[in-house]
Amino acid sequence: MLFNRVDWQITGCEQLNKDSWYLLIANHQSWLDIIVLSHLTNKYTAEPKYFLKESLKRIPFLGVGCWALDMPFMKRYSKSFLAKNPHLKGQDIIATRKSCQSFKQHPTTVINFVEGTRFTQVKQQRNPVYSHLLPPKAGGIAFTLATLGTQFDKILNVTILYPDTSYHIMKDVLKGRLTRVIIKVEAIEINDSLIGDYSNDSTFKSHFQQWLNAIWRKKNSTIKHLSH
Repeated sequence: MLFNRVDWQITGCEQLNKDSWYLLIANHQSWLDIIVLSHLTNKYTAEPKYFLKESLKRIPFLGVGCWALDMPFMKRYSKSFLAKNPHLKGQDIIATRKSCQSFKQHPTTVINFVEGTRFTQVKQQRNPVYSHLLPPKAGGIAFTLATLGTQFDKILNVTILYPDTSYHIMKDVLKGRLTRVIIKVEAIEINDSLIGDYSNDSTFKSHFQQWLNAIWRKKNSTIKHLSH
């Protein structure tokens, strides 16, 4: 990886293949994560696609570039909007499913950084639920599974760690100080309990949040252990 002699420590990929569809969820520490996940998917899975908010379509150059790369856009309506426009209920899932039609012909790895933003100590201290992570946002994954759940073969829970770097990971990369990248992959089976109406079913919403929070507690413990 340019100017860096990296020791890649990747585990959990023995059963992965390029002929399957995966939903990949990962922690997010740096812009470097995108390069790292590209390295992972290029070696073990089908091509990656990042789920993006539809609002990104309006950003000059970025929107066009993502469209050209066939990235899927999520169109979501708020409860207040649907209250005023009840005829649009369910149309967000239909629109997203339509944007993902090409995935049915070609195995794909859909990537979601469920924390919603990159981890920093400042952000963590504002919401100190986990010592090495930010709280996961369950809505995006639940929405993705409701849209394409039957298409995915498995969920890939990926933990990324740069144990020998400072909190300025990209600066360390530019200075040639990146020496080790740890990637742990856990394949999770998808069952009916993970697919439901997150927006309108309070029982399912609570269940899904508990499921994801349990994954995040385990991930936090893993990072804490590997950091020493």
